[in-house]
Amino acid sequence: MADAPASLPAPDAYRLWAGRYEETVVSTLEDRWVRGLTPPLAGRALLDAGCGTGRRLPARGQGPPRAVGVDLVPEMLAAGRAQDVPGTTLAAADVRSLPFRAGVFDLLWCRLVAGHLPELEGAYQELARVSRPGSSLIVSDFHPDAVAAGHARTFRDASGRLLAVDHHVHQSADHREAAGAGGWALDQAFDIVPGPEEQPFYQRGGRAEQFEREQALPLVLVLCFHR
Repeated sequence: MADAPASLPAPDAYRLWAGRYEETVVSTLEDRWVRGLTPPLAGRALLDAGCGTGRRLPARGQGPPRAVGVDLVPEMLAAGRAQDVPGTTLAAADVRSLPFRAGVFDLLWCRLVAGHLPELEGAYQELARVSRPGSSLIVSDFHPDAVAAGHARTFRDASGRLLAVDHHVHQSADHREAAGAGGWALDQAFDIVPGPEEQPFYQRGGRAEQFEREQALPLVLVLCFHR
């Protein structure tokens, strides 16, 4: 039996991953669902809190007049700037301490970030602080059922070494409680399983049988809120 990969705190892991970061089954599945759940962007100010490379932010002319991404790891942001997404702003910041005045945004994403936080309350409260009344918030997380089934966030560094990102498991009820304390009201919650769109990832990795098994296993939790 192979040894488990070494696990690193999220900032250290993403510094190593930044230059080689690529789409995964989980990120592709998450993106497909969040794009479908996101309300129209026109006329809105969008914040992607924990944006990574900023790859999800819309280019000028394809989204809101203001689109901002923040991430704790400068190396991830630098990789995003190398992609040259026009009409967006990227800044280094913690989702629990955002460098914005109150009431700036009316559409907020916090996507696949929660699992890097030991507790959720601070993030939900800070997202509420920088949002306007009537704002929409979409939060996604690595599904606790996936973790229980043995899934982990792993990547290979420049030397080919397999590493894992430290992960904190949060149940759907944990999100709801923390969000409610921050003034957010839940609209919808989804347990997302992989579909045909994700099957090529399994096939390229020689894991076709795993795809068949995991069509009933939620990999991503998505929650939609308003305030």
